[in-house]
Amino acid sequence: MEILINFISAILLVLGVFLGISGAIGLFRFPDFYTRMHAAGVTDTLCTACIIGGLVLQAGFTLITVKLIFILLFTWYSSPAAGHALIKAAHKTGLRPLLRKDSEQEEKSS
Repeated sequence: MEILINFISAILLVLGVFLGISGAIGLFRFPDFYTRMHAAGVTDTLCTACIIGGLVLQAGFTLITVKLIFILLFTWYSSPAAGHALIKAAHKTGLRPLLRKDSEQEEKSS
């Protein structure tokens, strides 16, 4: 049984790291603020869930598990709210999303 728990935990940890790296790559590769925030917002919540899920399996039923679950709940509630607040602030200050026709004009002028 311990081997199965270790195996599932390892899969969750590797998946979490993969999602974190893919979100970081999205931050560098996407063209504008809104798509970058989408990449960060989607991957960080799932990344945190996978990593903390793997750590919970490793910790067993202890006080550490309770603390990890509280961290997960806090992240699930605060991360989407923070992303929404950042995007709303950017929109109110007049930052326009990069549209397809805008990106085609930039490519032609380059």
